[in-house]
Amino acid sequence: MAHLLGAGGLHLEFPTKVVFDGISLGVDEGDRIGIVGRNGDGKSSLMAMLAGRLAPDSGRVTFRGGVRVGVLDQTDTLDDALTVGEAVVGTRTEHEWAGDARTRDVIGGLLAEIPWDAAIADLSGGQRRRVALAALLSGDDDVLFLDEPTNHLDVEAIAWLADHLRRRWSASSGALLVVTHDRWFLDEVCTKTWEVHDRTVEPFDGGYAAYILQRVERDRQSAAIEARRQNLARKELAWLRRGPPARTSKPKFRIDAANALIADEPEIRDKLALQSLAVSRLGKDVVDLLGASVTYPATGPAGPKEVLHDVEWRIAPGERTGILGVNGAGKSTLLGLVSGDVTPTAGRVKRGKTVNVATLTQRLDELEDHLNDPVRVVISRLRTTYEFGSGSKAQELTPGQLLERMGFASAQLSTPVKDLSGGQKRRLQLLLILLEQPNVLILDEPTNDLDTDMLAAMEDLLDSWPGTLIVVSHDRYFLERVTDQQYAILSGRLRHLPGGVDEYLRLRARERDTPAKPGPAAATPAAAPGLSGSDLRAAQKELSALERRLEKLEGQIAAARTSLADHDQADYVGIGAEMTRITGLEGERDDVEARWFELTDQLG
Repeated sequence: MAHLLGAGGLHLEFPTKVVFDGISLGVDEGDRIGIVGRNGDGKSSLMAMLAGRLAPDSGRVTFRGGVRVGVLDQTDTLDDALTVGEAVVGTRTEHEWAGDARTRDVIGGLLAEIPWDAAIADLSGGQRRRVALAALLSGDDDVLFLDEPTNHLDVEAIAWLADHLRRRWSASSGALLVVTHDRWFLDEVCTKTWEVHDRTVEPFDGGYAAYILQRVERDRQSAAIEARRQNLARKELAWLRRGPPARTSKPKFRIDAANALIADEPEIRDKLALQSLAVSRLGKDVVDLLGASVTYPATGPAGPKEVLHDVEWRIAPGERTGILGVNGAGKSTLLGLVSGDVTPTAGRVKRGKTVNVATLTQRLDELEDHLNDPVRVVISRLRTTYEFGSGSKAQELTPGQLLERMGFASAQLSTPVKDLSGGQKRRLQLLLILLEQPNVLILDEPTNDLDTDMLAAMEDLLDSWPGTLIVVSHDRYFLERVTDQQYAILSGRLRHLPGGVDEYLRLRARERDTPAKPGPAAATPAAAPGLSGSDLRAAQKELSALERRLEKLEGQIAAARTSLADHDQADYVGIGAEMTRITGLEGERDDVEARWFELTDQLG
C-alpha cells in the first residue's frame, strides 16, 4: 500500500497548553481516517498540521511527490462575489465539467435544489456548506481533509456524502481524514479511527463501533481510566450491539468479544418504568394533533403556502419520537403546534391539563440573563436537588453532581457563563431546561457543538429522564439512539416510519425520482409496475384488509393506553402486564404497516 504522507515528532504548544508532544503518524493509499476526541484536545490543530496549514513547533510533515491536498474548513471561506457555478467549477466550460461523471454526481447529490446562477452572498448557511463541499469534491485531490463536513447538512445529504466518499476513496485510491461528531457518518465512512487525547494520538482499526469496542477493552485493562468514561463507553457499545439491524449486521468488530463485554449490561432504558412514571406525571392526555393544517399567508405571487396538511398525531405518555424532513419541510412548524407556539389554520390541537412543554432551541436564550454569573450559581438558583429515574433506581443529584454528569470539571463550576465554550453552553442550556421539571421535552438540533463523549453523556442523561421526548436532528446516530420511533414530514403530511431513517431515505429517493403526475388518474392501479390481472386484484384486496387491520389496532392501542392511565399506580404487576400488551400491539401494528408500505410501493 503506497505511502501518501507522514508526520514525525510533532510538537505543538500554545501559551497556556501543550497540545501535542512528539507524535508520529502515517497515511497510506485507501485510508479513510476519522479523528475523534474531546473539544479542545487538538483535533482541528492536528488536521491543520497534517494539511500543511499550521507549522508545528518541532517535528515535520512530509508528502509523497505530486500528492494534491484538498481541505474543507469548518468555517465558511467562500467568496461572496462568485455565483454557485463559478465557485464549484471555476472557469471550466460547460462541456468540460458536464462531461465529467464525478462532477455531475457531486452536483446532482449536493446542488440539485440550489440555482446554478445564484450569488453565493444570497445563500443560507446550509446552502453555502453544500457549495463548499461540491467545489472540493469536484477537484482531483489525492488527500482530503474534512473538518465537520456534516455541519448544516440534513440526513439525506449526509447519507449521499457517506456513499460518495466510500465509492471515491476505495482501497486503492487516495486518502481521507475527517473530523466529525457524527458517529453514524464515522461508522459508514471510516476504516480507521484516531483518538486525540492527553497530548497524543491513539490509532484504532475500523470505524466508530470498532473504536468503542477497543476503547472499552483498553479501559478495562487500565485502572487509571476514570470509571465514569468507561461506563458510558460500555453503554454505548451495548446500544451498538442491540441497536438498529442495519448497524449490527456489519461485522466491523468481533461479535463474540462484544457480546461478552455487555453480557451483564442492562438495556439502556427501562421502558416499562419510564412509561409508567410518565403516565403518572402526565395522565392519559399529552398532546393530540387532530386534522391539523398550517397555511402561511401569501408573501408573493405564489400565494398562500400550506406547510402541514391534515396532521393526525396522538402523542402518548413516555413516547420518544424522532422527526425527519428536509429543510423547509415544516419540522419547526410541527414542533410549534406541539409546544403551543403555532396555531393551526385548520383542525385543532388538544393538550392535556398537566402538560408542561419545554423546548431546547438552536438558540441560547436561556443563558442570556446569566452571562456574568458563575455556572454553579446559575444552576443552584433553580433547584437544590434533581431526581433521575424511578423506583429503586431513582437517585437525587445536587447541582454540582448534575454538572459533573454532563462533563463539567470542578474548576469550571466557578467559570462565568460568558467564558464557556459553545458545547459547554449547550450542555448548561439543557440542564437549565431539565431543572424546570417539564414532562414533555422538545429537542431542536441538540447535538450542535458537542463532541462524541459529551453526546454520550447527554444520551445517558436522557435515558433516565421520564417524560415524552420529541427530537429533530440531522445527527442520525443520536436520533436512533435516544428515540424509539421516527416520523417524517413528506409533502406536508406526517408519516410514520416503521423502517426508521433507512425507510425515510428510500421514500425521499422515490419522491425525487418520480415526476409529479397531474390529475387523480396518476394513482390508478394501471400504473402499478410488475402487477397485472389476478396479482393486482389480490394486492388491492390485501391492501384493503391491512388498512382495516391498522385502524382496528390503532383503536386497541389507544384503548390500552387509556386503561393504563386509569390503572392503579401501586399495582406494578398489572402495569407491567398492560405495558407488555401495548408493546405487543405496537409491534403488530408496525409489522402490518411495513407490509402496507410494501404493497403501496408495488401499486405505485
